Amino acid sequence: MTFYAFMGSMEIGLIFGLVALGVLISFRILNFPDLTVDGSFPLGGAVAATLISTGTNPFLATAIATFAGAMAGFVTGWLNVKLKIMDLLAGILMMTALYSINLRIMGKPNVPLIFEPTVFTTLMPGIWADYIEKPLILLVIVLIAKIVLDWYFSSERGLAMRATGANSRMANAQGVATNRAKLAGLAISNALVALGGALFAQSQGGADISMGIGTIVIGLAAVIIGESVLPSRKILWATLAVVIGALLYRFFIALALNSSWIGLKSQDLNLIASVLVVLVLVFPILKRQLKSLAK
Repeated sequence: MTFYAFMGSMEIGLIFGLVALGVLISFRILNFPDLTVDGSFPLGGAVAATLISTGTNPFLATAIATFAGAMAGFVTGWLNVKLKIMDLLAGILMMTALYSINLRIMGKPNVPLIFEPTVFTTLMPGIWADYIEKPLILLVIVLIAKIVLDWYFSSERGLAMRATGANSRMANAQGVATNRAKLAGLAISNALVALGGALFAQSQGGADISMGIGTIVIGLAAVIIGESVLPSRKILWATLAVVIGALLYRFFIALALNSSWIGLKSQDLNLIASVLVVLVLVFPILKRQLKSLAK
């Protein structure tokens, strides 16, 4: 693997580190199988790219895109909490609706950002090579997001959200507003995912309607890989683990695509992702079986 390919995998890995943090909140902390992710990721990209292409400041466009993702997550939670729609179905409905919403926002299947200013060109205009400055900016953004989440989940509201996911009935009996915690958690989760989508669009030079396909698989893979590498129940280590998981995931993908002897091409990306997730899920089972045989 070349240095350029390695830095590229680091760049995408850090972006999906934000997605992994969002998936961690919904799947692990809230115990909510939220498939809105596949819609909120391109939503963030669509909003940011459309606004930037019309002359909006890239930082403001990114903030609006993040807010749009939070609203998408809130609606998913509202469908489940208020209308009593099953959690999995609520996410599917929102994901499906967001496909049309994203097309409405962009007005066409894709919006290019070739010559428009982005967060990256504004912060570091030509200081270093492009493939070095982007990962550095993304690393700072991911670290800030991680630190803020660590602080939030150690606060009273964050602990209430964690209690809601661990045992909703018990938390409700203790006076925790579980419905409010679920709405807030899904909003935060999808805000992080949309932020990742907005940065992805600016990093890759545009937004595309299909850019969200398989996002939930990537997020889950990052969470599972991170938990395997750094198992811990402490939120401080859990947030770090999923970011590491996202980086390792993209590194494995880049390694597979850049290994000519395997014969894989770019169109095999989703196949590689699915196989990798299967291997990660099966590995702990095989590990336990080997330990039992050793005894």
